[in-house]
Amino acid sequence: MTTPAAAILERQRAAFLRDGIPDVATRTDRVSRLQAMVLDNADDLAAALAEDFGTRPREVSMLTDVIGCIDDLQYQKKHLARWTKPERRAPILARTGLRQRLRHDPLGVVGVMGPWNFPVQLTVLPAGTALAAGNRVMVRPSEVTARTSAVMARLSPEYFAPEELVVLTDDQADGATFAALPFDHLFFTGSPAVGALVAEAAGRNLVPVTLELGGKNPVVVDRSADLPRAASRIAASRMVNGGQVCMCPDYVFVPDECHDRFVDAVLAAWRRSFDRITASDQYTASVNERHFDHVTGLVDDAASRGAMVKQHVPQGETLPDRRSRKVPPTIVTDVPPDAAINREEIFGPVLVVHRYRELTEAIDYVNARPHPLTLYWYGADNDRYRRLQSETRSGSVNGNDFTPNFLGSGLPFGGVGRSGSGAYRGRAGFETFTHARGVAYSCWPVSLAEVMTPPFLARHTRAVDAQLALLRRRVRRDRQRGTR
Repeated sequence: MTTPAAAILERQRAAFLRDGIPDVATRTDRVSRLQAMVLDNADDLAAALAEDFGTRPREVSMLTDVIGCIDDLQYQKKHLARWTKPERRAPILARTGLRQRLRHDPLGVVGVMGPWNFPVQLTVLPAGTALAAGNRVMVRPSEVTARTSAVMARLSPEYFAPEELVVLTDDQADGATFAALPFDHLFFTGSPAVGALVAEAAGRNLVPVTLELGGKNPVVVDRSADLPRAASRIAASRMVNGGQVCMCPDYVFVPDECHDRFVDAVLAAWRRSFDRITASDQYTASVNERHFDHVTGLVDDAASRGAMVKQHVPQGETLPDRRSRKVPPTIVTDVPPDAAINREEIFGPVLVVHRYRELTEAIDYVNARPHPLTLYWYGADNDRYRRLQSETRSGSVNGNDFTPNFLGSGLPFGGVGRSGSGAYRGRAGFETFTHARGVAYSCWPVSLAEVMTPPFLARHTRAVDAQLALLRRRVRRDRQRGTR
């Protein structure tokens, strides 16, 4: 029996085939309507996010989920006319009568599976990018933030025909059902564990998948860093959205002689920022009780194994607090190797701090673990910074601040290895949701097919041997140059 989600997919695919590739004006209009859906209803979305989290400042929701998805879509609209034009290739061959062009054609119907930590931004941005690329889109936000998902599902028919874009809730299609649909492309943001299941389900239909995952993001504080400034910025970075961000720093390497001063400076920054926590509507709570237990369990496990735990708990409060799902800002040091906090992504207001004497120690530690989504550096733009980039692997590298790679749309965003595959934002997103389609047209009097089929005469043999001799000379010359 056809499921409702499968029926919508077939309806969108039929519309895509019937209407053909949309022009730039149609694409721009669809992206603008998606932007308007978010901006017109920003307060309703922020209220739903606050309900889903229990406590989440309006400013966080506006800056991240609302404003955070608009600028990159503006960038894409601005450049669509240029990106959609076929590109001429091989100009020298063109003079001989062989024309080659590269088209960027939409894929068809794209599925977008969003996470709970930024359920608006991280569904709207890939969905809008897929629309800009000329596709039809089906969106399934996370069931964890059910109120926000319900608002988005209610709003989408006011701005889009179902053949253009549909937002499905968990009642219409659970995650497993959605991932198993035969999309033309599937985009998933979430944890590596769930991402592996999504890729497996999509793989049964040979659906290409973009995976935006997470990981344990390292920070290296160089001896050239302004230590108080670095500590303040790292402290703030760990607390964005209550630490529930895939780009948050998970652990920090600090020069051994700076360790204690760094820890004190981070705690001081938290004390300045959070004079109240339990009853404060400015402090983001854990999204649910299961996640609250995950974060506190990691801290308790580390402490039970001998790690040192320091927390900022305002006077008169008892934290962690299960009722409000609030976990205090926490630093964990001297962590033994077997602690779970060394392996599992924290996704909460907890920062692990390690000591190092030589940069090699930090590099070896990072390389012994799965590649992170990003890597942070605090210090001068020096040889050590460049060495860190060259000798590690991560989705991105950020120096001296939290996610400056998101400013503008010039850089792609994506992971590597266990932190993800594929990328989006700016031109990278357009390329993710289009097919680079080669088109060639020959006016040659000679047929390539006939050249490659019998009978092969003596002149054919001489031509092949001449080509081999030429190629051998070129390769020999390149090797000789390389040894000089």
